Amino acid sequence: MMNEVWLIGRLTKDPEEKKTPNGKTVARMTLAVDRDYTNTDGERETDFIEIIAWEKLAENCIKHLGKGRLVSVKGRLQIRTYDDSQGTRRKAAEVVAEKVKFLDKAKENA
Repeated sequence: MMNEVWLIGRLTKDPEEKKTPNGKTVARMTLAVDRDYTNTDGERETDFIEIIAWEKLAENCIKHLGKGRLVSVKGRLQIRTYDDSQGTRRKAAEVVAEKVKFLDKAKENA
């Protein structure tokens, strides 16, 4: 069996840093990934995919990445369930990153 995902896209916002109760660093990011085709209106469609990075990889993403950066992500697809605030069971799909490669250079601050 195989669960492997490769994505290239741009971050929609700066990575969000969180800490687990035992102190592990987690970075949550959303990656905008264009599809290879256009819709009937001639517009390219985009998927917004949640990315999770852990520990050292998370720290590097938080330190070096920001909104608009072009990255490639290699990881695995994870489907989790949770109960929302109304008690309804929901599912969420996200990619747990194993490798993140920066494909452009950070813009320098003016």
